[in-house]
Amino acid sequence: MKLASLKSSNRDGELIIVDHRLSRYSRAESVAPTLQLAIENWSDCQDRLQKIADELNRNPDMGSALKLNDLASPLPRAYQWLDGSAYLSHVERVRKARGAEMPASFLTDPLMYQGGSDKFLGPTDPIFANSEDEGIDFESEVAVVTDDVPQGVKVAAAASHIKLIMLVNDVSLRNLIPAELAKGFGFIHGKPPTAFSPVAVTPQELGDAWRDAKVHLPLHTYYNNNWFGDPDAGIDMQFSFAQLIAHAATTRPLKAGTIIGSGTVSNQDTARGCSCFAEKRVLEIIHSGEASTPFMKFGDKVRIEMIDDAGQSIFGGIEQEVMKCQT
Repeated sequence: MKLASLKSSNRDGELIIVDHRLSRYSRAESVAPTLQLAIENWSDCQDRLQKIADELNRNPDMGSALKLNDLASPLPRAYQWLDGSAYLSHVERVRKARGAEMPASFLTDPLMYQGGSDKFLGPTDPIFANSEDEGIDFESEVAVVTDDVPQGVKVAAAASHIKLIMLVNDVSLRNLIPAELAKGFGFIHGKPPTAFSPVAVTPQELGDAWRDAKVHLPLHTYYNNNWFGDPDAGIDMQFSFAQLIAHAATTRPLKAGTIIGSGTVSNQDTARGCSCFAEKRVLEIIHSGEASTPFMKFGDKVRIEMIDDAGQSIFGGIEQEVMKCQT
């Protein structure tokens, strides 16, 4: 099942069900007006939403034409957005570039930060930045949406709380981050609004690609229509989403609609390319002593997408252009 949210005057959007081919949709107001309410009442809504989805996929005359520009993020805002860093090849390279060893604890204790969740970008919304000097970067990731998760949940039980999966562009302003981290208190200016894929899908929609609470498919990133990377999201993921959920819920419960990100998808095999400029620049520093690739400029575009074995886009593409903020 694939779910999305139409942009509307309601800040939480209008919930719709999307067909497998991402070409048509049916409204879901008879079940739940918003995705947030559907997640909060998942046990009551899931089967009813699935019934509409099955009818939509069987009947080519049902529903309305889907236009990606009409879509908000599946959750236009959320009560909580937690982003991990589960791909240690990414962490290790970034630290190596600044001469820092990776602590042994990183192998057993996930990195995670709490991002801004009061406003997410739609899949085709621009990335607004004040200046190109801020070091504008994308980060191609995968994320899950949970129902209510009890405090202290064990890893073995955590996977059952994953209800939906999305793609992410976790936008970063790299040149602002070092000064913030030096304060020892986390990100604010370095993390502008995050964007999510056009649709969120149930784990069942991924078939065999969803196993061990990981997505075992390449995540494709294109920059200005040129290939940038396609690392496999299931390879080299040190911590599964079940482990990330259990980590997040160690000392507090997670409320329905919590989003947890994987962090930048990365493989040890550098031939698979990268999922962000920071890592690409790090590899250049490691190989030649300096970074030669600049960060994003105004007018640059990024596309993030995942394709199934039949060549069909699963989540739709995140397609964004960098634009100068006018306010």
